[in-house]
Amino acid sequence: MSDSNTTDFTNPSTFILLGIPGLEAAHIWISIPFCAMYTIAVFGNFTILYIVKREPSLHGPMFYFLCMLAITDLVMSTSTLPKLLSIFWFNSREISFSSCLTQMYFVHSFSGMESGILVAMAFDRYVAICNPLRYSTILTNSIVAKIGLAVVLRSGILILLYPLLARQWPYCRTNIIPHFYCGHIVVVKLACADTRISSYYGLFNLLSEIGMDVFFISVSYTLILRAIFRLPTKDAQLKTFGTCISHLCAIFALYIPDFFSSFTQRFGQNVPVHFLVLFASVYLLVPPVLHPIIYGVSTKQIRDRLLQLFTHKKT
Repeated sequence: MSDSNTTDFTNPSTFILLGIPGLEAAHIWISIPFCAMYTIAVFGNFTILYIVKREPSLHGPMFYFLCMLAITDLVMSTSTLPKLLSIFWFNSREISFSSCLTQMYFVHSFSGMESGILVAMAFDRYVAICNPLRYSTILTNSIVAKIGLAVVLRSGILILLYPLLARQWPYCRTNIIPHFYCGHIVVVKLACADTRISSYYGLFNLLSEIGMDVFFISVSYTLILRAIFRLPTKDAQLKTFGTCISHLCAIFALYIPDFFSSFTQRFGQNVPVHFLVLFASVYLLVPPVLHPIIYGVSTKQIRDRLLQLFTHKKT
């Protein structure tokens, strides 16, 4: 490693991303599933957006929220995966300081937006099941747009402190980041100052934003399950609960890796670095891959339009 990477500096012009430390020899092989998953994520989410745009019968609150989810998935995966593949394929490890902070902002803000959209989708399911006669009057296009704007503003403002604080710290240890993207805690750990305010704010944001979202989702599904169990027949209960399966799968696909990755980054000092990095990749890439598959398979309207799309192409 060159001396320029370890000498003292206050404002580094570039950071060096290592990719997956300890697995450098396998980077080319690891790139194959990563590239395949990114391709699936891009194709799947663009397909969802195309189908909803083309089919007027899908122009409703549930599918508008699904489009918002697809957009956040595209931005989240595109913020990190192209750079990761360039590290694997071309050994292009450098990233400018400003680009690093920009990437940090996009990854964390859109992750928060994705969580907020899942709350909105839980509210959609609650209204559809518990107040079906008022569904169209409660979730109007205006209300859906306001919910979407609130989700964007909440995460966009809360995460703004991440790069602003990170820019203030002096980086006099090293500019080498043992990761494939500029995560908040990973970058802050490189600073040679008391960065507890950044660490505490990150933990506060995780527990308040994501924790609050999980709380509201839990309340929604408690009310939903209570309404389902009041239905007269078993078939009606199963059919109604089936409309929530795709959303529940999307929730688990996002929150389980998110919480595990966030807490291990802060408190997992004894966890191997390559394991932390690989799990972070699961959190960033698996939800964008799974969401279009989950909704494409389990949502009848999308499944039917998808089959029609491919049938017309063959004919």
